[in-house]
Amino acid sequence: MVSFESDYINGAHPEILRRLAETNGEALTGYGTDRYCESAKEKIRAAIGLDVDVEFLTGGTQTNAVVISTMLRDHEAVVAAKTGHISAHEGGAIEYTGHKVLELPQENGKVMPTVLEDYLETYYADENHEHMPAPGMLYISHPTEYGTLYTKAELEQLSEICHRYNMPLFMDGARLGYALASRNTDLTLTDIARLCDVFYIGGTKVGALCGEAVVFTKDNKPPHFLTSIKRRGALIAKGRLLGVQFDTLFTDGLYFDISRHAIDMAEKLKEIFMAHDIDFFIDSYTNQQFVVLENGQLKALKEKVAFSFWEKYDDTHTVVRFATSWSTTDSDLQYLDSALS
Repeated sequence: MVSFESDYINGAHPEILRRLAETNGEALTGYGTDRYCESAKEKIRAAIGLDVDVEFLTGGTQTNAVVISTMLRDHEAVVAAKTGHISAHEGGAIEYTGHKVLELPQENGKVMPTVLEDYLETYYADENHEHMPAPGMLYISHPTEYGTLYTKAELEQLSEICHRYNMPLFMDGARLGYALASRNTDLTLTDIARLCDVFYIGGTKVGALCGEAVVFTKDNKPPHFLTSIKRRGALIAKGRLLGVQFDTLFTDGLYFDISRHAIDMAEKLKEIFMAHDIDFFIDSYTNQQFVVLENGQLKALKEKVAFSFWEKYDDTHTVVRFATSWSTTDSDLQYLDSALS
């Protein structure tokens, strides 16, 4: 069966597997102190074009929980869109660390600057705010859960508001490669590093076997961060696994090539849906495409093609997600085209 279920359904890009096998026999120091981790960090700094701190973790939920819980103080909470990943799809991982997620209304998956500013003004105008969890960080994802993108102007406004209120701006970049490769973005990796206080470059969903590269941009990495990672059970002894992968991803532009391929496949995917008069739920310019299927059509198609349930649309229709990745081929798209006929 052809699958568009997600962008991590296959193992890893062949070049990553080749490099892992090639380096497998080397005896290397542990916990991310090996030469491949250091090389990967230098290549990421070069790609960003700024002097930043880089650390590696193994997965998105783990990364969100570690970063948020180490950067917030005891009385602080994290602000996020109601549809944000930490709000809806991480099983209460943030709350498990002892920090509340304060949900804001979203617009196409995004936290809009006016909404954030109104929320913060209202919070601090409340004479009882000392009895409430304090908004201590803004969490956004780029792309959002709906595959939508922040503009440079929006990110600049969010950054200015966060800094005015002394709140770090944290960008979940699990699918960051696809945002950077989108044909409809005006944000660069350097822009993101300049405007965010911390973000991560996702590997798991962009060709790696596993791994996320956390980037602290303002000399603001929490003290004893390695100890904090270990205390949370998130420190991998064989840090080389992450170092080799990111060193490979950031050699000769592989990360960006993988991302562009997925975007190219997504654009072809959109053409197929349009040719079959299938309605889009939202206008996405990244590798995730959300369409509305009649429930009978959904059931029949699911026997031939794998994709993800997203949400109920009405009593007779459902919103579903199709995702492309490094492993998506023209043959996969042709198969889907035939299955829809």
